[in-house]
Amino acid sequence: MSYSIAQLNEMKQADFVAALGAVFEDTPAIAQEAWTQRPFTDWTDLQQAMVDVVNVMTEAEQLALIRAHPDLGSKAKMAEASVQEQAGVGLDRLTPKEYDRFQTLNQAYKAKFDFPFIVAVKNHTKTSILEAFDRRLHNTPTAEVKQAIDEITQIAAFRLAALVTDA
Repeated sequence: MSYSIAQLNEMKQADFVAALGAVFEDTPAIAQEAWTQRPFTDWTDLQQAMVDVVNVMTEAEQLALIRAHPDLGSKAKMAEASVQEQAGVGLDRLTPKEYDRFQTLNQAYKAKFDFPFIVAVKNHTKTSILEAFDRRLHNTPTAEVKQAIDEITQIAAFRLAALVTDA
């Protein structure tokens, strides 16, 4: 279902959260807080309000948001949006060799950073995701938290654009 900015502006908080709560993976509190910033003038205003909520989260809250995301190429249960996004670049159809490579990288990344590798898959291919894994494994934890939040806001923008008719 899609919504106009006018419809979103008129929603009660519970309805707004029901409509947009999945924009940020398993973190409906972001939509709940963004609702307080109504009325939104347009999609950009709404998206920025949601990003602003993320930017003022505590480090622990940001880490919880990062950890809410599934491993790439995983067969674990994940949010429907993640399933669709990963399928869009073929991560649901990995060969056994590709699957093993993704699992090895997921494990190495988690061992180093203590959270899953996050990338806005709509900006990538399987090959470029694997290249990003290899490159980002050399980053510092601080750089990776920042990168993960940046990737999450890109993912959220894609999801929000799919839900808002005037995006």
